[in-house]
Amino acid sequence: MPEIDIVLVAPLYEGNVGFVARVMKNFGFRNLVLVDSCELGEEAIARAGHAYDLLKNAEQCTIEDVFSRSNIVVATTGSVSKSVCRPMRMPYFSPRELRDRIKNLDGKISILFGRENWGLSNEEVKRSDIICTIPTSPDYPILNISHAVGIICYEIANLQKGDYSLATPFELSHLYRHIDQYLDIIHHPHFKRENTMIMIRRILGRANLTTRETSTLHGLLRRSTWHIDPTVFKENEEKSSDDKGEHI
Repeated sequence: MPEIDIVLVAPLYEGNVGFVARVMKNFGFRNLVLVDSCELGEEAIARAGHAYDLLKNAEQCTIEDVFSRSNIVVATTGSVSKSVCRPMRMPYFSPRELRDRIKNLDGKISILFGRENWGLSNEEVKRSDIICTIPTSPDYPILNISHAVGIICYEIANLQKGDYSLATPFELSHLYRHIDQYLDIIHHPHFKRENTMIMIRRILGRANLTTRETSTLHGLLRRSTWHIDPTVFKENEEKSSDDKGEHI
C-alpha cells in the first residue's frame, strides 16, 4: 500500500478537523497533515472522539513541504473544467478511478483537501499531478470537508503493498525543468507555455513514472537537443553537471 497523507489546506473550522481525524481512523488512515490550520481546541477533540491520537499527532507543515516530498499529489476539487482546452482542472477522476491509479504503487501520495469556503487555489491545483472530484447532485453539489475525506478514504481503503516504486519528487521536478528548457529550444510559443506544462504534468502524473522511465525521457530530450543544436546541447550538459554537483 502506498503511504497516503490526508492533507487539509488552511481548514477554517476546528470541528471539521476533528471529524476528518475520526473518519480517517474509521478506514485505517493515520497520516493527517495540516497546512496553515485554524487553532485546534476542545471542539476538535470532541469531534475526533476515539481518533484523538490522530489529531494529537497531526503534522503541521507548509504546502511547499507537501509538494517537495510527495511522489504524487492529488488535488480534490468540486470545480472541474468542462473543456479539454482548459487543462487546469482537467482531466479529472472519481475516487473509485483514483484507487485504480494508485493501487499498485509504492511511494508517498498526498491528497489535498481545500478550504471550506473556496477550496484549493489555482496554483495548488496547477502543481498537482492528479485531479479527483466526487460526483454529486447538481441540486446541492458542495460536500462538507469531512464527508469528502470519508468518501475518498472509503474508496481507497485496504490497498495492498505496491508492486513498484515511483520516481522521487526531485527526479520529477528535474524532468519538468528539462522539458521546460526543451520547449525553449524548439521555440514553443511563450503564451502557450503555462498550459503546455500543466498538461505535461497531468500526463506524466497519470503515468506513475519510475526512476528508469524518467531517465529514459531525459535521454530522449538530450539526444533530440543534440540533433537540433549541438551547441545548446553542450551548454545544457555543462549546466546539468553543475546543478548535480550543487545538489550533492
